[in-house]
Amino acid sequence: MRRLFALAAGLALTAAAQAGDLKTLKSVDLQMPDDSAVVFPPGPGEEAISGNCLACHSADHVMNQPPLDREHWHEVVEKMIRAYKAPITEEDAKTIVDYLVRVKGKE
Repeated sequence: MRRLFALAAGLALTAAAQAGDLKTLKSVDLQMPDDSAVVFPPGPGEEAISGNCLACHSADHVMNQPPLDREHWHEVVEKMIRAYKAPITEEDAKTIVDYLVRVKGKE
C-alpha cells in the first residue's frame, strides 16, 4: 500500500512539474484498489506463503505464474532464499513448495 501511495504522490508531482506549477500543490481524489481482497487460496501452507512471500510479492503476482512441477517450484523458492536473501526457514520453504505444487502445480 505504501508503494502505491508513493507512486501516486510521484505522479502528482510529475504532473505539477509538467504543468509548470510547483508552487501550488493540490489535493486529488485518488481511489486506491483494495489489496486486502487479493490473498492466497486457503489451505495447508497458506500461512507460510503469506508470512514469507507477501513482503515482496503480491498474491496476485504469485498466482499468475505458470504452473510448475515440484522440482521447479523448489528451484524458485531456493532462488528467493539464495539470490534475494529471503529469510525463509527450511521448514517454511518445504511448506511453501508443497503449497505451490498444490495450487499452481504441474504434475
